[in-house]
Amino acid sequence: MRSSKGLSQLTLPGLPFVAMAAVAVVDVLAGRGLGFLPLLTLGPTFASVSGGMRRTAAVGVIALAICLPLAYYNGSLLTWQNNLTVLTIIAVTAASMLAARLRLRRERELADLRLVAEAAQRVLLRPVPRRAGDLRLALSYTSAAAEARIGGDLYEVVTTPAGVRLIIGDVQGKGLGAVETAAWVLGAFREAAYDEPDLGAVADRLEASLNRQLGKEMFVTAILAEVRAEEVVLLNCGHPAPLVLRRDGRVESLDPPEGALPLGLAALADSGRKTHGYPFGTYDQILFYTDGVIETRDGLGRFYPLADRLSVLSRPDPQAALDELRADLLVHAGGPLQDDAAMLLLRRQRS
Repeated sequence: MRSSKGLSQLTLPGLPFVAMAAVAVVDVLAGRGLGFLPLLTLGPTFASVSGGMRRTAAVGVIALAICLPLAYYNGSLLTWQNNLTVLTIIAVTAASMLAARLRLRRERELADLRLVAEAAQRVLLRPVPRRAGDLRLALSYTSAAAEARIGGDLYEVVTTPAGVRLIIGDVQGKGLGAVETAAWVLGAFREAAYDEPDLGAVADRLEASLNRQLGKEMFVTAILAEVRAEEVVLLNCGHPAPLVLRRDGRVESLDPPEGALPLGLAALADSGRKTHGYPFGTYDQILFYTDGVIETRDGLGRFYPLADRLSVLSRPDPQAALDELRADLLVHAGGPLQDDAAMLLLRRQRS
C-alpha cells in the first residue's frame, strides 16, 4: 500500500502544470467573453509548495508564455485588463519565489534539528546486554516516520547486586524536550538501580530528579522491573502492562492490581507506589513495550493486536524472534510508523 507521503511526492511537482493546463483549456472553451487568465497564477503558487526558487520562476515564465498567446487569441492583448493580468502573474511569481526560499530554509533548519535529536537519542539509548545471568535479552527500537517528530521512548537494563533491573518508558511530548527528559530519567535510573534497596526507592529517586530538573510540566509513563529467582517484580507507573508468554504458549498480561500515576505526578496520588510480583519460570518470556506498538493502526484504523502475535516469539533466538515481531508490526502499519516503538524481550533460560 502506497503511503500518503509517497502520493504527495508524485502529485505536487506536477500540480502547477495541471492547474495551468486546466485554466488554458477552460479559457479557450469559454470563448472571448470570459477571461480566466488571472488563474494562471495558480501555477507559481503551487510550485512554491514543492519546488525551489528556480523552479517557481520557471513555472512563472511558463504561465506568461501561456497568457500572452491566449490573450492574443481572445483579442485582449495590450488591453489594460491583460496588462494587469501579466503584472499579477509577475508579482505572484516573485512572492512565490520568496515563499519557496523561506520554506526551504525552514526545512533545512528542521532537518538539522531532527538530526541533533536523533544523535542525542542514539547516545542515550545504549545497547542492552544480550545475556544477564540466566536471562537472554533482545531489543527492537523503531524510529517514527520521517515526518513525525522525535519521540521520547527510553529503556535501560543493568545488573545489580539485587538482580537484573530494567526500565522502559515513554516521555510525554516530542522533540528535544522529550529527549532531555529521557536523559534525566535514564541518568537517575542508572545511579539509583545500583544504590537503592527496592524498586519503590528507585522510583522515588526518579521522581525527585524529574521534579528537581524539569519541574512539574513533564511526566513519564514507565515500568520498573527486577528479575529474581522464579519471579519478576514490577512497579508500573502508568505504562502499558507487559505481556508474558509462558512455556506452554499461554499469553498473560501483567496488569497491576491497582493503577499508579506516571513518574512526575506522584504528588497527585493519595498513597505511594506499590510493587507486585509475578511468576517467571524457565523458558517463560516477558515482552515490555511502549505505546507506539499497540497504537499502530492499519489502513482500516485497526490497532495492532500485539497479544495475538506473540507466537512468533517461540523461535530459538530471542533477537530473531523479536525482529520477526517488528517486521509483522511494520506490515500491519503498511509503511513507516507514526510514533517511536520500543520492545524489550526477556527470556529465562535453564541455569
